Amino acid sequence: MVGLARDLVRLSSRGGIDDYERVLSCVEGWLRVRGLPCRRLHDTEVGDVGLLVEIAGGRPGPWWTLDACLDTAPFGDEAAWTFSPTAGDVLDGWLRGRGAADSKLAASLFCHLAEEVHGRAAELAGGLSVLLDVDEHTGRFGGARAFLADERAQTPAGVMIGYPGFDEVVVGGRGLWRARVTIHAQAGHSGSSRQVTGAISRAAHFVTLLDAEQLPGPDERFPLPARASVTAFSGGAGFSVVPDRVDLNVDVRLTPAFDGEAAAALVTALVRRLDTDLPAPAPTEVHRVACWPPFRLSPRDEPAAALLRAAATRGVRVRAKTAGPSNIGNLLAGRGVPATAGFGVRYEGLHGIDERAHLAELPDVYAVYLDALRDLMAARSASEKVPVSDHARSGN
Repeated sequence: MVGLARDLVRLSSRGGIDDYERVLSCVEGWLRVRGLPCRRLHDTEVGDVGLLVEIAGGRPGPWWTLDACLDTAPFGDEAAWTFSPTAGDVLDGWLRGRGAADSKLAASLFCHLAEEVHGRAAELAGGLSVLLDVDEHTGRFGGARAFLADERAQTPAGVMIGYPGFDEVVVGGRGLWRARVTIHAQAGHSGSSRQVTGAISRAAHFVTLLDAEQLPGPDERFPLPARASVTAFSGGAGFSVVPDRVDLNVDVRLTPAFDGEAAAALVTALVRRLDTDLPAPAPTEVHRVACWPPFRLSPRDEPAAALLRAAATRGVRVRAKTAGPSNIGNLLAGRGVPATAGFGVRYEGLHGIDERAHLAELPDVYAVYLDALRDLMAARSASEKVPVSDHARSGN
């Protein structure tokens, strides 16, 4: 298991930067040597965006999916690393390098789980898909989108995503609403006797208005508050020109108490207030970029329940957690597919410098996922069928 993970970490596959062919070919070769059926998923803009393994059980039943990404975050400042970002070595029980934690070790683990399930498929019900996707760290989630759009793929009853973290099973996350806000103004010279209110001043006023908003806090349905932030700013050049345009990125984190419609209404209202407080030659524009719902499974909903049961049986102490950052689980929730978004080994430096994954927990993580799959894919009578959650569909 560690051998394949080391090979993958040594292959740079930064999202939106590197060619994904080498990392896809590495996994594809490993799967084919072991007789595991796999095929590539394709995106018309990006190209190949993932590998899909599909293993049908010997009896009817729901299909379940394991998902781990093969692309990674950028390296950042390589001079700040104390080892190579593509080291792919093991030191003092840690697998080191970009992607070791997120999520090449999980990809290797899921490949080995696929091999084990394939060997006993005849006695299992339903089926298992293993999605090994790229284009995840770009934020486009191209591999996951291609999987969901593939007419040949089985629609999963639930997905388990291999993000790391040993003490928690992530069962939910805030959603997001994102937009680009274009703010106009009259251009001018900074030294002119005629003073103008430039686009930067108008943008600062909008940020002040947004920061002053009190968004809903946690409640009995969801343990995290909604949040709104301006995360990028573009406009102006030099020193003497007062700019006539500024573009802002607005990121709103959603909860059941503050959904995408509420986020859109808030930003629209603030834009109107901006244009009233500081009139400009053209109205401020809002261009929505993305909207994903929040999701949260209860500990009784599958596949979260199976993971929690398996962990308890193995003596692994975990808690169900709702995460602040959004992830593929939100994309899946928008399609009505329940998901867990994290259970794996301990880690350090995820998306930062000196990323590494702790290997001591790997046998326990493997055993928990295997037990969960055996539970979910066990042949049952009609009265014993595993209940499929509708929590993701409602966003609660």
